[in-house]
Amino acid sequence: MVIMNHLSVEDPDDGSPLLPEAAEAATPTPVFHRQRAATKTDSREFFLSRSANLIVSLVLLVGCYSAILIPAYLPSDREASLGDDYQQPKDLLLLNRSASLLTDPCQPRWCLKHLKTLACSAGLLNIPVFVQQDRSVPWDLSPPLGLQGSEEHLALALASLPQPGLPPSLRGEGTCRRCMVVGNGGVLHGSHLGSHIDQYDIIIRLNNAPVPGFERDAGSRTTIRLMYPEGAPHSADEYKKTTMVALVVFKSLDLDWLTSVITKQPLSFWSKLWFWREVVEDIPLRPENFRILHPEIIHKTGQVLQKYTLKQGNMVPTLGASAVVMALQLCDQVSLAGFGYDMQHPEARLHYYEAIRMGAMKAQVVHDVSAEKLFLRDLVAAGAVTDLTGAL
Repeated sequence: MVIMNHLSVEDPDDGSPLLPEAAEAATPTPVFHRQRAATKTDSREFFLSRSANLIVSLVLLVGCYSAILIPAYLPSDREASLGDDYQQPKDLLLLNRSASLLTDPCQPRWCLKHLKTLACSAGLLNIPVFVQQDRSVPWDLSPPLGLQGSEEHLALALASLPQPGLPPSLRGEGTCRRCMVVGNGGVLHGSHLGSHIDQYDIIIRLNNAPVPGFERDAGSRTTIRLMYPEGAPHSADEYKKTTMVALVVFKSLDLDWLTSVITKQPLSFWSKLWFWREVVEDIPLRPENFRILHPEIIHKTGQVLQKYTLKQGNMVPTLGASAVVMALQLCDQVSLAGFGYDMQHPEARLHYYEAIRMGAMKAQVVHDVSAEKLFLRDLVAAGAVTDLTGAL
């Protein structure tokens, strides 16, 4: 029996319920019991402590975001196989349609005539495009919807601008003008629309969307580049064929940045800390080539988008939607390229210039891209704008 008892003891915690004394007597290392008990107590205290719970929560949160974002930044197998040497246009039908539009004569007031058929048209008419000293701005709303609290910053910025309003080239008095708003969407990749885009009178681009190296799909000219400081291109090559940079104000310090760039007086070290990423300090353009986008463009666009969503409160539109509304103020005919987020296909390319995929959009919570897509679809359906890449 003793032999059997010794043979049956595998774990000190698994003693025989019929012979407790014998089991205890057969246990050679009672210290091990204390170590196991201490280990269990330590584990229990770890999972009950607030600091430990906080650490575990942070690890889980980082893990969840990594699961969403990291795959979106990895190139798909199809992209790896095609690469940037893929020479065939993705959609010959869209390319031919774009060519056909350019052969037709420009139609004066085309956008205005078709825009008025929409119920939301009243909020999209006669919006000032750039901030001027003799035109009022909404002081009751904070940036980017207004300029509340930015009075002194704006005064300094306007003082550095020789020509703050619309230049003669954008007034279009007596001429019919076509606008092209180039979005950053991946649908533009492989479109071969570059030569068509360059034929438009006014070409609007957004933030740091690159041009050199992407001329085949995105064109080579830029009339207006809408951007905020953190989105300004750092390469001087991006400004070589740029007529104008228009600042979109998201905070008062953005106006100080513009003043600094124009006057060549660098910002202080403490001021730079308020930007969420490193900003460019020099832009190779003359002072007369800078403007400040009127916040009414952002505000009115957001008000229209409110009709396409159930969300409450003021909406902040993307630069893309705001650029479309700006184009409606400047041109007789407006075309779009590179617009439309295909959220149903997370493997699709997000931007035309990089391999980030559509899944990365899941992490952003600032813009309602679904509401914007419905708004832009209505503009296309009404004939107020034309979607050249067909993703809307």
